[in-house]
Amino acid sequence: MPWMEPKPGSMGLPNPQYDVDLIDHEGRSVEAGEQGQIVIRTNNGKPLGLFKEYYRDAERTHEAWHDGIYYTGDVAWKDEDGYLWFVGRADDVIKSSGYRIGPFEVESALMTHPAVVECAITGVPDEIRGQVVKATIVLSKDYKIRAGEELIKELQNHVKKTTAPYKYPRVIEFVDELPKTISGKIRRVEIRNNDEK
Repeated sequence: MPWMEPKPGSMGLPNPQYDVDLIDHEGRSVEAGEQGQIVIRTNNGKPLGLFKEYYRDAERTHEAWHDGIYYTGDVAWKDEDGYLWFVGRADDVIKSSGYRIGPFEVESALMTHPAVVECAITGVPDEIRGQVVKATIVLSKDYKIRAGEELIKELQNHVKKTTAPYKYPRVIEFVDELPKTISGKIRRVEIRNNDEK
């Protein structure tokens, strides 16, 4: 919006045309600083521009839109000024030792290291923590010969310094390429499915 002061890294302020809220898994509106799923409340009517349904899929439509709320599937937190900050997709958020870790922030931290060309963050099952953070990384040409324990420790320490220490990837896998959709989006679901085999 023309009157909005940009905050680099944020998603900005919600569009006043939509009744946007952040809610937790119990449906409670979250406070500033708390993470929640971005929803659009539609109990006072469906705003223009909001999708109608999943084509020939009433079940998915009901999962995304029920009780007067449209669930976007995106997780964010809002600051004291009401600006939203993206965390990740609801199904991609990692729950480790009581913490909710969004892959976006860990990926952003890793991408600032010169060894990393691209990466994907997923959660892998862990008996003690529930899940731990896993990084699947494509290395730059100069670092491929260094792939090993020393580089893993270097990348882990880099994430600890760049973001909160509990978010560092406890598991790191080096690959030649990441699975992607036709449009170029990383398929985290495929990485998760391969880890479960």
